[in-house]
Amino acid sequence: MLPVTLDRTSGEPLPAQLAGQVRALVLSGTLGTGDRLPSSRALAADLGVSRAVTEQAYDQLTAEGWLQARRGSGTYVTATRTTTTAAAPQVTSRPTRPTSRPTRPTSRPTGVTPRLDTGTPFFDPRLEPGWRRAWREVSVATPPRGYDDPRGLLELREALAARLGRTRGLDLHPDEIIVTAGTTDGLRALLPELRRGPVAVEDPGYRAAAETVLTYGREVIDLPAVETVGDLGDAVAAYVTPAHQHPLGRVMPAADRLALLEAARRADAVVIEDDYDSEFRYDVAPVPAMARLDRGRVVYLGTAAKSVIPTLRLGWLVAPPDLHEPILRRRTITHAGAAWPSQRALLTLLRDGWLDRAVRSARRVYAERAPRVAEAMSPYATLAGPLAGMYSTWLLPETDARKARDAARAAGFEINLLSTYARTSGLTGLVIGFGGVTDAELDRALAALTGALAR
Repeated sequence: MLPVTLDRTSGEPLPAQLAGQVRALVLSGTLGTGDRLPSSRALAADLGVSRAVTEQAYDQLTAEGWLQARRGSGTYVTATRTTTTAAAPQVTSRPTRPTSRPTRPTSRPTGVTPRLDTGTPFFDPRLEPGWRRAWREVSVATPPRGYDDPRGLLELREALAARLGRTRGLDLHPDEIIVTAGTTDGLRALLPELRRGPVAVEDPGYRAAAETVLTYGREVIDLPAVETVGDLGDAVAAYVTPAHQHPLGRVMPAADRLALLEAARRADAVVIEDDYDSEFRYDVAPVPAMARLDRGRVVYLGTAAKSVIPTLRLGWLVAPPDLHEPILRRRTITHAGAAWPSQRALLTLLRDGWLDRAVRSARRVYAERAPRVAEAMSPYATLAGPLAGMYSTWLLPETDARKARDAARAAGFEINLLSTYARTSGLTGLVIGFGGVTDAELDRALAALTGALAR
């Protein structure tokens, strides 16, 4: 029997409690790689819970890469704190420049091209009254007379600390959070406080992150996005998207997270976790934040761009103490900070429960649209990662990808090529977003894509 205890009086669901305690047993070394866990039926009987509880917990830990189910054999531990990867590649140094479902309005302003991109989220029109109410509250609130607290509004940081604890498993004090004007603003705040040296960025990866690093006069080192990294070389930081790799969609397995953290310790580097859309999992609960594993080594970046809208221009930064204070000191001197009206509006959206409703609504839409994209594309291309979030990435030859992209463009849609996210990886294909279009537009775009690929 596993040494776990479930608290039925807790507000935390029983499957989440069980998954968290098993995860802790693995991290502490109580459970080691190769250890066989009790069957879900046996563990449910031991704990006096339904089998659904243990099955959900095992499914969650399997999705995160801590466990592996072997047909006819059982469930085994696959990653521990002491997991090593002898043949782990080094990073490559290269300087580089349903009918009832809610839908968006069927028309859009003249001259606006529908974009099937990775950054435009679904906005449920049924939530518009709450959105307008938030801005009415901004209009009657009293703004600060001078420059605002560079950390951001205290009430907003308190609300964010509560939300990050509930949704991402991060136990934070509000003073540990710095409200930013988005992810790249958080990165811009961090880079000057790192010691001299290059920054590793996933390849393929977030283009704005790589460009921001270059803008600050640092070399970009390409970090293989689909391989275990056991050596960071002379990099002073590694920028990763572990919950949903951008743009391939892969979840960084637990063993790879531990290997990256160990590599960062050896290099005395920090890991920059961009947690941009972890709310949007359809199969299991969101994968816990990597920062939970080592708060002293991981810089955590979050954003409201995918859960609200990008133009709100709000995010948050949680840095280790030795970086938090220098960042805050510089922001104080430069009067850097997120816009007060946006912060005040987000506070209302959080307090009213609007953000939770928006996430649930969007997740339902994405869960319905993602399989439609997969059904259309799977005869012609290979899915790069599990279905999650507001886009999916499809691997196919560059000539075919360009042909499909051009057909979509001729039909009035813009779709990104995977090659534009890559530097040295050489991966090619299409990155198909489905949050910023209507259902009818998505169907027309898919028809154009598959028509070109079929020809």
